[in-house]
Amino acid sequence: MSEQPILEVRNLQKHFNVANGGVLKAVDNLNFSVGRGETFGLVGESGCGKSTAGRTIIRLYEATGGEVLFNGENIHQLGGRKLRDFRRQMQMVFQDPYASLNPRMTVGNIIAEGVDIHGLYSGAKRKERVFELLDAVGLNSEHASRFPHEFSGGQRQRIGIARALAIEPQFIIADEPISALDVSVQAQVVNLFKKLQKEHGLTYLFIAHDLAMVKHISDRIGVMYLGKLVEVTTSEELYAKPLHPYTQSLLSAIPIPDPEIERTRERIILEGEIPSPLNPPSGCPFRTRCPKAMPECAAAMPEFKEVEPNHYVACHLY
Repeated sequence: MSEQPILEVRNLQKHFNVANGGVLKAVDNLNFSVGRGETFGLVGESGCGKSTAGRTIIRLYEATGGEVLFNGENIHQLGGRKLRDFRRQMQMVFQDPYASLNPRMTVGNIIAEGVDIHGLYSGAKRKERVFELLDAVGLNSEHASRFPHEFSGGQRQRIGIARALAIEPQFIIADEPISALDVSVQAQVVNLFKKLQKEHGLTYLFIAHDLAMVKHISDRIGVMYLGKLVEVTTSEELYAKPLHPYTQSLLSAIPIPDPEIERTRERIILEGEIPSPLNPPSGCPFRTRCPKAMPECAAAMPEFKEVEPNHYVACHLY
């Protein structure tokens, strides 16, 4: 990881006011950084706030508090030309390949939309750029004149990736880009992400709940629970030595493709439901489901700290 991170997230908060006057803390005091050329995986159960974090980082949502520094600049303070320039540098691949493409636009116009907005190419150069991007994601130039409904889910996600690449960004947020795809297609799309990263020097924030797939693509991984990060370390370290009880339970749920090992290994089954983010438990938000909960877990929020070199965890056990 380079000394100057391309992205620094500091105490990021995104809260939503709800109808009965309550406040839903979807993202609460998130802290992490991403090095240039790195893939940072963000994982957790559905509803933990990881997609909201991604949308707040790219400024589709305005932050309630904290900072997002991209190349040293706080993006939530940008406006006018500077904000427009930032949009060129960071792009997003959305979760649903069926809902994220305009059904009334041809694939060529969908891919070239960012190119048109930023005035990068026109005429023959624009057409050439679209064909080049289609080829980069494993599609053909003839697909440019077709509409999204004519494609499979995997092909649509490739179109979404081509659209994100069109204006040559430095950073791509991939928000669960494989969760809506068949298992046979997921590996193809992940391998495409890795290939494009190598060719274009891209940096990724890869949001997912499939831990096996996140391990395959990520250099470092952050684990989220109820709007907070509970553990961050390298991909290898997380799988070899998970420290937080929540991370341990998530990893124990990954099936192992060996019947003998799978039959005998111990699963960590969490009891109870995920607490509501409208009314989280006192102290550690995971304590109501944690098999190792102690009295101090209810009394105070554990500090998110480095307990081993480059291994951060928020847990009173450490």
